[in-house]
Amino acid sequence: MRGSCLCGGVVFEVTPPLRDVVACHCTQCRKQSGHYWAATAVPHDRFRLVEKRGLAWFRASAQARRGFCRDCGAFLFWQPEGEARISIAAGALDGPTSLHIESHWFAEVAGDYYSPEGPPPAATQAETLHGSCLCGANRFSLPGPMGQVWSCHCTQCRKLSGHYAASFDAPEQALHWHARHVTEHRAAGGSTRGFCPDCGSSLYFRAADGSFSIEAGVIDNPTGGQLSQHIFVADKGDYYAIDDGLPQATGGG
Repeated sequence: MRGSCLCGGVVFEVTPPLRDVVACHCTQCRKQSGHYWAATAVPHDRFRLVEKRGLAWFRASAQARRGFCRDCGAFLFWQPEGEARISIAAGALDGPTSLHIESHWFAEVAGDYYSPEGPPPAATQAETLHGSCLCGANRFSLPGPMGQVWSCHCTQCRKLSGHYAASFDAPEQALHWHARHVTEHRAAGGSTRGFCPDCGSSLYFRAADGSFSIEAGVIDNPTGGQLSQHIFVADKGDYYAIDDGLPQATGGG
């Protein structure tokens, strides 16, 4: 089985069987993925890097480092220290996986705009939103609340986030940057995605028509947001189900 980042700067092969998928809602995974992360795992002897020119690692803690593509920002790997296994973003895998989500980790610290399973909670109150990447090289604020949040299951969003994306619309000029260190990747169709080149955190998306959205996972609680719809569900991964009862669109909605 083969997988890759969005731009092809990192390509890997894994030999089944793969562990079923764990969805992680910890703050680190939410910051880096832009929503929450979902990963399978294999021993090192069944994992092989085919292309690694874009691979970068961020030491997030003494326990693990996080691998991402420095060219497109895709969040790909989680490598626990001293262990002969590697966790791999399920969204990075090409083709059917025949896997399923077996558990949710750190559900108690999930973002306030969604529930790990089932319908989202009621929206909180938030007058000002504060956002940052995982390493802190990027920090910004903008007027709240977050409002409606859209989850996108297109192939690009799944490759970049490692699962699927969640974002909210905002005027780009409304962002007040307190610290800014951003790399932008221009994707097919003319869209641009901004991410931190040091830790790989996904920050924003600028469509070809100039519309702008911010990754929901980089906003610190409370957000005043609520997940409202799923788009491009025709491209969703086969390892998860959409079970929150929200509207779904096969395309862009």
